[in-house]
Amino acid sequence: MCQMFALTSGAQPIEATFWLLDAPDSERARTARSPDGAGIATFAPDGTPRIIKQPITERAGADFAHQPRTVVSSTFIAHVRHASTGSASLANTHPFRYENRVFAHNGVIEDLDRLDAHLGDDRALVQGDTDSERYFALINREIAAAGGDVGSGIVAAARWIGANLPLYSINMVMATADELWALRYPDTNHLYALCREPGGRHQRHLDHASPFSEIRARSFDLADRPAVAVESERMDEDPAWRLMASGELLHVAPDLTVTSRVVLSIPPARQLSLDDLRPEAAYSQIVNVPPIEDETGAEAESAMTA
Repeated sequence: MCQMFALTSGAQPIEATFWLLDAPDSERARTARSPDGAGIATFAPDGTPRIIKQPITERAGADFAHQPRTVVSSTFIAHVRHASTGSASLANTHPFRYENRVFAHNGVIEDLDRLDAHLGDDRALVQGDTDSERYFALINREIAAAGGDVGSGIVAAARWIGANLPLYSINMVMATADELWALRYPDTNHLYALCREPGGRHQRHLDHASPFSEIRARSFDLADRPAVAVESERMDEDPAWRLMASGELLHVAPDLTVTSRVVLSIPPARQLSLDDLRPEAAYSQIVNVPPIEDETGAEAESAMTA
């Protein structure tokens, strides 16, 4: 599945280094299917989003993703795309930007003609042909309709999709320079949150990676500063990682206050299974998927990897 990673240190910028893909000579890089794109979003001191991204094809793009990138920001979003809808192109590569917001999605939404009709004139905001960018356009329209209330916009968009379109997952992360939002819905794909104390579990800098996530993040500044991270998978052994509930919307404020609530308490009206998806879409949702965990955190057998 697509890998999403979001990190915020609140209002105080930090320096961090990201690797979006394993070293090209690693065992996983030799055996895994290449992703279709990768990118990082950061913010300038004045709050302007800065996005570095590139599609990945058999001929180009992998060198970009293998190279470490050191950036300074108070909030970061990184994404590795395994395409379910749309070709490997720059326009289809996450993260996406609109005004002062950046966005990434992991999942599948279908019946895009109906979504286009619902977007109406706002369909012009979509530059590529992914379900993800359409989802973002709907969120931005609903934020405007809510008078700029980002949380209300996310909830309105997610509820409309859940009630009207076939979907596998609409997990997302979205950020401004000093705020972060994350939504998990439904429970088909993981999304974890970590409220990290200064130094973390071992009182040292942040160095996040996992056998299942293609993204690696390191920040020496977080040896003595707090932060909040959201990721598709646990990225270290810290027991404070928490699997978000289905329908849970999480918000991180500039002072790192975290609030969350379940905003979608019923299943999607048209829940898709892997068998319902086109082969390429189904494959995009099972790449690098670890065992599913039950509500206690114990590993359970995964039907997705059977």
